[in-house]
Amino acid sequence: MTRPLIDTARAAQHRAARAALAVGPARPLARLLLTAAALAAAAAWDTGHRVTDLHPTRRHHHERQARA
Repeated sequence: MTRPLIDTARAAQHRAARAALAVGPARPLARLLLTAAALAAAAAWDTGHRVTDLHPTRRHHHERQARA
């Protein structure tokens, strides 16, 4: 049951982000989807998941070379 919570939270976040980009974050639909995403993330957090479970580290961040 642990993986579905992460998948649900991730999907809710993607839907909210797309809506906020399309119509603006202040629109009622975007605000509703942002609230749903926050509730899904909170449910995953309450069961013991970490933020990194929802947002895994991207590989390219580790492969970047330091600037001189």
